[in-house]
Amino acid sequence: MLDYRNILRVASDPHKSMRTMELELRSSHHTIRKVLDAAEKAGISWPLPENVTNETLIELLFPEEYQKTVLYAVPDYAYIHGELAKKGVNLTILWEEYSAKCQTEGSVPYMYSYFCEKYGRWANVTKATMRIQHKPGDTMEVDWAGAALDIHNPVTGEVSKAYLFVAVLPCSCFTYAEVCDDMKLENWISCHIHTYNYFGGVTRLLVPDNLKTGVTKNTRYETVLNRTYQELAEYYGTAIVPARVHHPQDKSHAEGGVNFASTWILAALRSRKFFSVEEAQDAVAEKLEELNDRDFKKRPGSRREAYLEEEKEFMQPLPSEPYESAIWSPDLKVGNDYLVSDGMNKYSVPYDLIGEKVNLRLTPNTVEVFFRGNRVTIHPRSKVYLRDPVVKSEHMPLEHRMYLNYNEKGFTDWANTVGSNAASVVKHFLTGGREPEQGYKYCASLAKLSDRYGPDRLENACKRLLSFSNTPSIRTLNTILKNGQDRAQQGPEPHKEPVQHGITRGADYFRKGGNSK
Repeated sequence: MLDYRNILRVASDPHKSMRTMELELRSSHHTIRKVLDAAEKAGISWPLPENVTNETLIELLFPEEYQKTVLYAVPDYAYIHGELAKKGVNLTILWEEYSAKCQTEGSVPYMYSYFCEKYGRWANVTKATMRIQHKPGDTMEVDWAGAALDIHNPVTGEVSKAYLFVAVLPCSCFTYAEVCDDMKLENWISCHIHTYNYFGGVTRLLVPDNLKTGVTKNTRYETVLNRTYQELAEYYGTAIVPARVHHPQDKSHAEGGVNFASTWILAALRSRKFFSVEEAQDAVAEKLEELNDRDFKKRPGSRREAYLEEEKEFMQPLPSEPYESAIWSPDLKVGNDYLVSDGMNKYSVPYDLIGEKVNLRLTPNTVEVFFRGNRVTIHPRSKVYLRDPVVKSEHMPLEHRMYLNYNEKGFTDWANTVGSNAASVVKHFLTGGREPEQGYKYCASLAKLSDRYGPDRLENACKRLLSFSNTPSIRTLNTILKNGQDRAQQGPEPHKEPVQHGITRGADYFRKGGNSK
């Protein structure tokens, strides 16, 4: 029997010529070339596992010739491997199909256990071992590591914690890890986004632990997901299937990946001192690449090689547009100040929602407010603390809007919208004292009369008042409007001697107290 293992070993040296290999192996050019071509076709290369014998290689390299010398029909292992990637297909189904085909052809099939063993050997030789237990592109398992990194404040010396997020693809064991300053929902969502970008694709299923950040409720009868987490899954086209409570085997690879990451990332960085989360993130990213390129102990290749060769092509494509992380708040009751908080700053909502419950959808750039599923307003979101709340004037009651315009320009602009006579009265109030602020109270009262009787009637009342008085007052205007005198037919104005001082009052008037307006 030819020493197929030795042929593959010698031929793996790129510096050896065919003539050198012929002499070393004592085999002909034709024989060596036949073995190498068959190995390339079967996807077999050196090095090989120690348990792969020459008899195993005969079956893998020359199945048709091997079948002539044995009683049993040789399965098409490449076909089996390809079918295992399909949803719902397992080795039991494929063995039954293989047995049925043997019966039709009059050949003898292997027993199920030997069938699985033979396929396992083939997969081991061809570095296609992952698909035996897990389908490629099917599941991603995620979790937080129990251990953490210390972050030292360079100014105060205070020590805080940075936490490690880990995601694992069970088929290839390809891993993603990222360190965060906390384990809150916003970081949880961001880590998922970064994971999908790192993998370059999305799995069919997403298996998290029962963290409150992602899973609101998980019982025997129902699973309630956090609204933000569910929105993320819908955007990427994946389904969230939380692990059962107290059943860590449901995400065994995540548990294993976490332990592995804890060893090869956190433990490897235990002697380093970090002064910022960003510095720790860079170090973790470097160790992550080393982890994924590290060779397996019990099978050929690395995590990265297994992913690229076995799993990447079965991942669902990423959405065309990048996902904008959005966090949904729980129900928030609107207070009497008609403000809601994003945790840092306060933002206004329409004042008629006072006492109602609303939800916030927070993105890095916006604050959206929803009432009964409908968006009622949106604000640009500030990334820094603001001393004052962000308020839209249209959200305020009328009296509060008036207060915002409680200044000379605000009253003047308002009066001009009413009419020239109202503008004259406002001018009198603002200029009749030592300072304009002394007339604000009267201007505000004038605006209330406009709300009560309407701007047209107020304008007519101001016209009537100015026809007989150079010192308009709120009391007189109120009397005119109350008695309907603004609606009376007005005759020609009587000739009046001009008043020497007009409507302007001096400082002496106010020192004496003046007349009541």
